[in-house]
Amino acid sequence: MAESRTVPEVDRAAAARRAVERRRARAAVKRDLTTRVVTPQRVLDRALGDADSVEGSMRVTDFLVSLPAIGAGKRDRILTELQISPVKRLGGLGVRQRDVLREWLDRRFPPLEPRGGRSRLLVLAGPTAVGKGTVAAHIREHNPEIHLSVSATTRAPRPGEIDGVHYYFVDDAEFDRLIADGELLEYAVVHNRSRYGTPRAPIDAALADGRTVLLEIDLQGARQVREAEPAATLIFLLPPSWDELVHRLVGRGTEDEEERARRLRTAKVELAAQNEFDHLIVNEDVATAAAEVVDLSSASAR
Repeated sequence: MAESRTVPEVDRAAAARRAVERRRARAAVKRDLTTRVVTPQRVLDRALGDADSVEGSMRVTDFLVSLPAIGAGKRDRILTELQISPVKRLGGLGVRQRDVLREWLDRRFPPLEPRGGRSRLLVLAGPTAVGKGTVAAHIREHNPEIHLSVSATTRAPRPGEIDGVHYYFVDDAEFDRLIADGELLEYAVVHNRSRYGTPRAPIDAALADGRTVLLEIDLQGARQVREAEPAATLIFLLPPSWDELVHRLVGRGTEDEEERARRLRTAKVELAAQNEFDHLIVNEDVATAAAEVVDLSSASAR
């Protein structure tokens, strides 16, 4: 009689842990799709490049319902239209299915088409806690040839911030005067609390001297600059993932729980507007992201 063989308990436990990690990783990809931190085309590319990857193991049904404004009913109609079985995984799609899905994605979520550098005025924006200030500070330190605009704000300084270097910290009366006298290129209320604005005079002076100017501002401000200066180059800074964005916001410890929740709600709205920009840069590493911004400044100066 043949001896029965069983899987050792330690192997079963390890397999269970790997399965849990895999589910968590897929859930993270779904969050990134829902919040638009990553494009569906990029997820599809990763899946097709490696069928055993986290993206490759996603069911096409889960992939579709993770996309903005697509529920179960619309998902099923899409699968019927594209003639893709609901049991398929992204990494297991056939050639025809890959092509029709990519065509559908490009129609529904058109890829960004940069206009190219047309101005020495660059605008860097992105969601809360993505690291705009850190990237801008790196550029200030390593690329003094680029004039970094200093914004005025009515919020209180955070630890380590210096008036006139990081921001001009002003009260509401002074901010009202700046608006009334037309001294701000753009201004907005951010996170339903403090006001921020960009003084116009230093920007005009730097541009007149032939320098490249970088504005680090929020989405509302970027829209105002685009309206006032249509030739400006708009750059949107993305986090590596939604989970990393949450981690950075919590980690800096400058907001209470209620304020963090408000900022994350705003971040979702800001991420949804990324296609209004000319270039997207992922801030996974500060020095690398800063170098990409500088490269764009060089292109704009030519």
